[in-house]
Amino acid sequence: MTDEEFDIVKSHTTIGAKILSNSNAKIIMLAEQIALSHHEKWNGRGYPNGLSGEDIPLAARIVAVVDVFDGLTSKRPYKKTFPVEVALNVMKKERGQHFDPDVLDIFLANIDRILKIMGSVKKDDFFAFKLSLE
Repeated sequence: MTDEEFDIVKSHTTIGAKILSNSNAKIIMLAEQIALSHHEKWNGRGYPNGLSGEDIPLAARIVAVVDVFDGLTSKRPYKKTFPVEVALNVMKKERGQHFDPDVLDIFLANIDRILKIMGSVKKDDFFAFKLSLE
């Protein structure tokens, strides 16, 4: 991607937050916070605002971990699926850089439970649920 193309991709954070703004509903306010900050990095090298450490909302720090895990373990048009062990090793290397160390540690300590939940969700059920929302 060119720098200009990457800037367009990065705008999904601010666009998503703007779509969710101006609500008094706590869940929508939380979603706005997550949309805006889920690509911030613990070390301050994320976007859109270059937040670091605990200046990043906790919900966004949690979503950052699960978003990367999902991205690594799911097939994408531009990449293959990584095995869980490989994905976890990649993520461990980013502890304290990309990820809040405490949040990543909790995720890793519960990975067996997470994988069990993921395995219990049938893709057909997920797509049926997604279609029902449209």
